[in-house]
Amino acid sequence: MTSALPDGFVIDVNLEAGSWPGEKDLVRVADAAIRATLSTGELQVADNSEVSLLFTDDDAIRKLNGQWRDKDKPTNVLSFPGSDPVDDVYGPLLGDIVFGFETIEREARDMGVDFSDHLSHLTVHGLLHLFNYDHQTDEEAELMEGLEKTILASLGIDDPYAGSPLVVDGN
Repeated sequence: MTSALPDGFVIDVNLEAGSWPGEKDLVRVADAAIRATLSTGELQVADNSEVSLLFTDDDAIRKLNGQWRDKDKPTNVLSFPGSDPVDDVYGPLLGDIVFGFETIEREARDMGVDFSDHLSHLTVHGLLHLFNYDHQTDEEAELMEGLEKTILASLGIDDPYAGSPLVVDGN
């Protein structure tokens, strides 16, 4: 994927906990997934924008999930939007995406997919949340999953939802 990022775009990567691959590998996966998401999703981002990625373990993400979503369990990815868009242009602070290692590793193994492909999918998923995509209703889930499939296909990654029911996360 060679789509250009907006001028001055920063991907801030922080490894906090967990047995993650090296930072260089994480940046490579994240960069490709972010480029594909912005390009394929036709998402508008202001120059000099930033997204922060935190790679942590299940204990830390469980605490965040409990604090912000009232769900006392680990999860694979959480997104925390930053700046409100102005005329559908997002930035300068897109927000934070947090990844939980053990859950992601277990899901990749259980689904029989490559860890980096699953991490790419969750990066796309988390980034779409920062652009107000959601899956609280059937209609939202269909739209978001459809866009995820298209973006992942542009990266050569198979449909992660094939053979699975629609995932709606309404409370």
